[in-house]
Amino acid sequence: MAGSNRPDVTEPWYLRRLLLKGMGFVALSAPAGQAFARELAGRVEEVRGEAFAEVQQERRQLENTSPVFLADEVSTAAASRLAIHLGTDTTVRLGELARLTIDRTIENVGGDLTLSSGPLLFDRTVGAQPRPLRIRSSFGLIAVRGTRFFAGPSAGVFGVFVERGEVAVQAAGQEVVLRAGEGTNIAHPGDAPTAPSPWGQPRINAALESVS
Repeated sequence: MAGSNRPDVTEPWYLRRLLLKGMGFVALSAPAGQAFARELAGRVEEVRGEAFAEVQQERRQLENTSPVFLADEVSTAAASRLAIHLGTDTTVRLGELARLTIDRTIENVGGDLTLSSGPLLFDRTVGAQPRPLRIRSSFGLIAVRGTRFFAGPSAGVFGVFVERGEVAVQAAGQEVVLRAGEGTNIAHPGDAPTAPSPWGQPRINAALESVS
């Protein structure tokens, strides 16, 4: 019908879009009528305040149930919180002024993430199969072996605290392994992590409140 905006379902671009969606990919618009496929990493569980995802100079505002993709850098504004469900059994919570890049290979859930700023809480469902995951930051590398831990600004330093499970923290050529109830501090980028030690309850509460 003349003037109709409905797509011609016989057009190759339309058929490719349907195929990509069926495979867990989404075709996003690009200049000059081109499209590129992005692999779905997860979805937003909750947003309080403002949160965004950015890739290749494309910035979009995140809302509840918004998809997030590999290569997205997700960020939060001041006084904002964001919870993302990755794969089938992992939730990542970000506090205010946080920036996290979903670098590669999520599935259920392994791969690499980069925490550029702000606080993060990683929470994997109890009983879920462990997957190799690394979280990079300017302070060091966190190799995830555990299921629930905090990483980010705490008591004036970069802190990592394990509530459940185990993680290894590597920085300045040294590694410490944290188990449930233990934390470590890295005062500045390039510094080594301190020996594992218990955190007091006020510090634990403050860390968890910064991401909830």
